[in-house]
Amino acid sequence: MNHTQKIQLLDAAGKWAAQDPDQETQAELQRLIERVTEGDAQAFDDIADRFSGVLEFGTAGLRAELGAGPMRMNRVVVMRTAAGIARFLAEKAAGQYIPKVVIGFDARFNSDVFAEDSAGIFAAAGFEVLLMPSPLPTPVLAWAVREFSAEAGVMVTASHNPPRDNGYKVYVGGHITDDSGRGAQIVSPIDAEIAALIDHQQPVAQIQRATEGWDVLPAPGAPGDIEAAYLAAITPVIPEAQGQEAARKNLRVVVSAMHGVGGHTMKQALLNAGFSDVHMVAEQEQPDPLFPTVKFPNPEEPGAIDLSLALARTVDADLVIANDPDADRCAAAILDGGTWRMLRGDEVGWLLGDQISKNLPEGKKLANSIVSSRMLAAIAKDAGREHEETLTGFKWISRVEDLGFGYEEALGYCVAPDLVRDKDGISAGIVLADLAAQLKAESGSLAHRLDELAAKHGVHVTDQLSLRFTDLAQIPVLMDKFRHQAPETLGGSEVSEVTDLSVGTEKLPATNAIILHTFSGVRVIVRPSGTEPKLKCYLETIEPVDGLEGVRAARTRATEQVQAIKKELAAYLNAN
Repeated sequence: MNHTQKIQLLDAAGKWAAQDPDQETQAELQRLIERVTEGDAQAFDDIADRFSGVLEFGTAGLRAELGAGPMRMNRVVVMRTAAGIARFLAEKAAGQYIPKVVIGFDARFNSDVFAEDSAGIFAAAGFEVLLMPSPLPTPVLAWAVREFSAEAGVMVTASHNPPRDNGYKVYVGGHITDDSGRGAQIVSPIDAEIAALIDHQQPVAQIQRATEGWDVLPAPGAPGDIEAAYLAAITPVIPEAQGQEAARKNLRVVVSAMHGVGGHTMKQALLNAGFSDVHMVAEQEQPDPLFPTVKFPNPEEPGAIDLSLALARTVDADLVIANDPDADRCAAAILDGGTWRMLRGDEVGWLLGDQISKNLPEGKKLANSIVSSRMLAAIAKDAGREHEETLTGFKWISRVEDLGFGYEEALGYCVAPDLVRDKDGISAGIVLADLAAQLKAESGSLAHRLDELAAKHGVHVTDQLSLRFTDLAQIPVLMDKFRHQAPETLGGSEVSEVTDLSVGTEKLPATNAIILHTFSGVRVIVRPSGTEPKLKCYLETIEPVDGLEGVRAARTRATEQVQAIKKELAAYLNAN
């Protein structure tokens, strides 16, 4: 970068700081500018990164580290984004109706501030605006978009990202989409239409923002309590069954909120459903944006549920449920052969899909993302139901026509699409607990039910290889390596097919993913993460089995094969 470019960069940073309405990020940027003028090369690199472009608004909305500058999450970026959404909604309304927007937020740093800024901008545009009264789970927001027939919903959350991140998810409904997409996250071309209306140069002072004019929804405990209304709506996801009341009381459940906003909601959902023996992980029960007991606030990460398992052993629990910080995901751990283990997302998906398929109305489909296990397709076939595969992400799963149940392996489950058109860790949690209670009353277990599914449909073993990068440029290089120099064998079996989904297929639109199949039935899918700086490889092998007595041995063989393939892929990816 030459001298003129450096001067231009510092000038851009100075202008940003001058208009920043947030004193903290304003001061942060001014300190960086001062350090640069003193010759601090590291500070200059920091500013250069912050001003290297603008946060791209897409189907995941926005998500980034908090801080000053157009490549960070801050009030300037959020206000410009909200103004772009307001233009989009106004164009769609064309004076024919008044758009309605519901806004929710989690307990991360600045989530409440971003939510209130958005409310002010939508109110100034003349919209009807409903603001959540406090930090609440994402599923409550997704439900509210449908419940209130809103045209849009905004959820300020970074879900399970590190503490310094925040995000801005957008949902559509009302006049913007058909019923299958009402209350779902945005998809193309809506994301592009909104992005085109975001003015990244608009001075903040020119963005109209009201200081009142929106309605705050009733808080927990108040008349009309919005959380209680959501809980009442999801209670029927588990049917009333003779004898099940006693079974639910007899199930001991440990719950972790992972320092997020789902603790009270998950506990109350269980209590409302008749599960009276609920034990909260006290160290993680209350919202804390620092997430002090976990390295990453994601139940999938190693060590994240250690406190939950410790409590489960102490109280002799039957089931552990752990939500991620915004409670749209649901992790579970069970006793299996006397040892506690966390279920894989696919395993929970099999259990829920099998259970729910038995009570669904005729014509309802089961669906999962392409990176999820192939067992749900076998479960659907056995139940005489249609099954559909979608691209990764609930923005696609939730839009499956006549959806009865959908899931993705990353702990996301939609057990009541007519209520919440998104993944919902709260309703999924009570369905799983109900199944566990039913099986315990019958002297069975979730572990045994998984064995029964394996005996019927074959042992499906899944695993994942995930590589985190600081240099994002390495990810497309590795994707190209798979495209042009894919491994010839996996687990001792020849690769029979390599499918590049970047050009799409007859059933799926284009996406940045590659599928490898072997003659022995192994499948590997490679894709960049949509929310984190990771490259992910999803592995699955299917081992035929003859009866329950053969499940254990078949699972051992399949697990050994998957682990061998995982090592092969790690060596392949790390090779020069």
